[in-house]
Amino acid sequence: MVTPVALGLLCFFAFLAGFIDSIVGGGGLIQLPAMLLLLKGTPVPTILGTGKVSSLMGTAAALRSYAGKVPIRWRAVGTAAAVAGVFSFLGARVVSQLPQELLPPLVLGLLVAIAVYTFWRKDFGSLHAPRLSAQREPLYGALVGLIIGFYDGFFGPGTGSFLLFAFVGLFGYDFITSSASAKLVNVATNLAALLYFAYTGQILWAVALPMALCNMVGSTLGAHLALRHGTGFVRVLFLVVVGSFIVKLSLQVFG
Repeated sequence: MVTPVALGLLCFFAFLAGFIDSIVGGGGLIQLPAMLLLLKGTPVPTILGTGKVSSLMGTAAALRSYAGKVPIRWRAVGTAAAVAGVFSFLGARVVSQLPQELLPPLVLGLLVAIAVYTFWRKDFGSLHAPRLSAQREPLYGALVGLIIGFYDGFFGPGTGSFLLFAFVGLFGYDFITSSASAKLVNVATNLAALLYFAYTGQILWAVALPMALCNMVGSTLGAHLALRHGTGFVRVLFLVVVGSFIVKLSLQVFG
């Protein structure tokens, strides 16, 4: 039984997670630890399933806010979303069979490299200059969807930030276009994982639905701020979120 105070705190953290995630990804870094702390005694798969409801609704709300205001290259991003959804489902199935402790050191190294590169390249993500041909974009989209989709189903934290970096660094999109594109792919990965958790009955709907509403409000607000303040604002927030994730993973790996 979740107390009203605990539910109120969960809704607050869901709002904050939606706000951050709609701009640069990484909302799971806020929402998941809060759920683990406030839902003690609840099986971890049920916590993950409950959180996916909130994440999916928030990500969908952010995507709706970007729609019509940010051009999305559908051949590339749509391909990435479709492939990511399939491999996110497969990742969720595989996660129970492989040791997750092998992933944090690898993810930590990738995030450090991403942070250094983004900080060093002051113009990184400031201009929208797609660098791939119309024929190659769907192929690269499928590759991004395969790798990051499987990662989201298997491990998860930081998926939005990895997608954002991939669309900026690999495709040449600016931060705003990349953020909108990442939301589309993230909707697919969240939906695939949610279907798995719902099918196996691992969702606390009385907790998930209020959290989803608050996540949607935070996501809508965050997307509007990103559109208003532009790529520079998104770049700074991206570095802050990635830096926070580096600190968290460093404590986990070396502590």
